[in-house]
Amino acid sequence: MRPWALLVSLTALAGCSASTTERQRLPPLETVPHVDLARYAGTWYEIASFPQSFQRGCVATTATYTTRGDGDIDVLNRCRKESLDGVEKSALGRARVVDSTTNAKLEVSFFRPFWGDYWIIDLGATYEHAVVGHPGRDYLWILSRAPKMQEATYEGILARLKAKGYDTSRLKRTPQ
Repeated sequence: MRPWALLVSLTALAGCSASTTERQRLPPLETVPHVDLARYAGTWYEIASFPQSFQRGCVATTATYTTRGDGDIDVLNRCRKESLDGVEKSALGRARVVDSTTNAKLEVSFFRPFWGDYWIIDLGATYEHAVVGHPGRDYLWILSRAPKMQEATYEGILARLKAKGYDTSRLKRTPQ
């Protein structure tokens, strides 16, 4: 099979599989009421996430968001491979707001024309932490402005995620 045909087939199959939300008949995922994108911009450290194949071997993972004049957001993801002093890998993408009422529902793309949902589902009062999810509850990232997060803050986030129907046992802490 030609590579492009295989890609189209795999994409179609992925679109047919049921998400965690559908399989468990969970209510629709709610986002935070509002996000000030200027305050959200800057660097975030990944504290924990659901393991994803595109992040295999990554540690010291960060995401830096930069607002653009056209309303979109540049996204620069970085990580070190295998160890804190490993080779740095990076990927540059773009995000766009899909719900301008809240600014909490975005789509992000690293490989256009493919866009993925990026929903901000928890946010600290002073933008000291954020949680990014997906409406299907199959992706999850806990982010912080600092490389380390207080355990009480982390536990509070876990409690709120459980209440939203997330299986927090799937979270893997990210070495920073």
